[in-house]
Amino acid sequence: MRALFSPVRLFHHNQPLMNAAAIFFITTLFYFIGAQLRLVEELSLFWPLNAVMAGVFARYAFLNHWRYYMVSYVAMILYDGVTTSWGVASLVINFSNMVFIVTLAWLVQREQRASRTAPLPINALNLFGYCLIAALLCALCGASGSMGIVLNQDFLLLFGDWFSEQFSTGVLIVPCVLTVAWPRVAVLTLRDLLPVLALAVSVMGSVVIGGAGSLAFPLPALIWCAVRFPLPVICLLTLVTGGVEIILVANSIINIFVASPQEMPRMFSARLGIATMAICPVIVSVSVQTINRLIQQVALRADFDFLTQVYSRSGLYEALNHDSKHFSRKHLSVMLLDVDYFKRVNDSYGHECGDSVLKTFARQVRNVVGDDGVVARMGGEEFAVVAATSGPEEGYRLAERIRATIAEHPFVWQAQTLRLTVSIGVSHGQAQPRQLTEVFNKLLAGADEFLYQAKKAGRNCTRMGVDVERSAAPVVF
Repeated sequence: MRALFSPVRLFHHNQPLMNAAAIFFITTLFYFIGAQLRLVEELSLFWPLNAVMAGVFARYAFLNHWRYYMVSYVAMILYDGVTTSWGVASLVINFSNMVFIVTLAWLVQREQRASRTAPLPINALNLFGYCLIAALLCALCGASGSMGIVLNQDFLLLFGDWFSEQFSTGVLIVPCVLTVAWPRVAVLTLRDLLPVLALAVSVMGSVVIGGAGSLAFPLPALIWCAVRFPLPVICLLTLVTGGVEIILVANSIINIFVASPQEMPRMFSARLGIATMAICPVIVSVSVQTINRLIQQVALRADFDFLTQVYSRSGLYEALNHDSKHFSRKHLSVMLLDVDYFKRVNDSYGHECGDSVLKTFARQVRNVVGDDGVVARMGGEEFAVVAATSGPEEGYRLAERIRATIAEHPFVWQAQTLRLTVSIGVSHGQAQPRQLTEVFNKLLAGADEFLYQAKKAGRNCTRMGVDVERSAAPVVF
């Protein structure tokens, strides 16, 4: 599967009124959704508002201000005022909602501030703990406020209901909100859908087999999905899987107890178990993305010369293999360039000046070569150019343009002008796709011999074959 995502931008740092309106709308919308879910027995276990708003405030740091939190709180109070008769109890219950939202958002933002270069929106393992803390504080307030609304209900049962609901929905929903993005490109194959198929089969297996252990059946399939899919996709899959399992347990379709237990202890255990399972593939997905990013960074450092920003020696071979169609079955001109008397620059002006000269030199060579070839630093002051040309004469003329450009553009270092020259050796040939590396190595050895001849001839010149040098037209600038 190949999927590219663009970030979802609902809020903007310099538009406080629009931000407040968006927060009011989202709060009201998910309050309405939660209230409607309460009316359906199978879905009455979900209260998505707190997790969604906590994710919103955690994702956008500039929203963490008391006025935006007040907008969300007022939206809850107004909704209750229109649709219920809870009175003062509504203030307490919605305050407990805000406790979860503010606590979780503050903890996430605190971690992101502490990790300045965090490549991911949140550490998944820490998020598990943050949801736990926020759910505990929310449950204390919510259970106390619910005593006046839910009659004949024990405080501990209310606390367990609040805690398990807030914790499970937080673990399932917050990662989705933190990572949600618009898909730009998605190319799916049948092989890509196998992990999702395995996930569906594992959930059906939970229904057929039953027992407490059946809740963990989807875990291997979720981890398989975590390895194959991007983080936003795996967060969505864990949300759907966890939500489906909670509904199945609540309706005894997945029977996790042999005997008929009390309803609340059963759901308390089920919610906690499902939430614990759901965070595992998120952790795996975050770890896989981090490893892939590190591999890319290591490969980038290995393939490119840090100083001059051109290919390294190993990177040159990777570039040739990666773009073999551009170089195969075409005439190749391989050049070795050596900055004349570069040691004198380091000895006279210092290595800082030498580094600056090499960076400028590489940039000028790259500008001359353009899209016709690739440039690499082979070591020290020696560079290589590989270009697909129409013939040896064109390769010789390209080398001469490089040599003349360096000679005619002086380098400036601390108000001092340095005039440098370059010696170039050029060899030419043609290769089939499977022989590209072998032929390139031979041409590189030939270019090295011609470079030696250029230095022996007095430097600041290009050496190729005598016949080619004579037949090539003069270089015009």
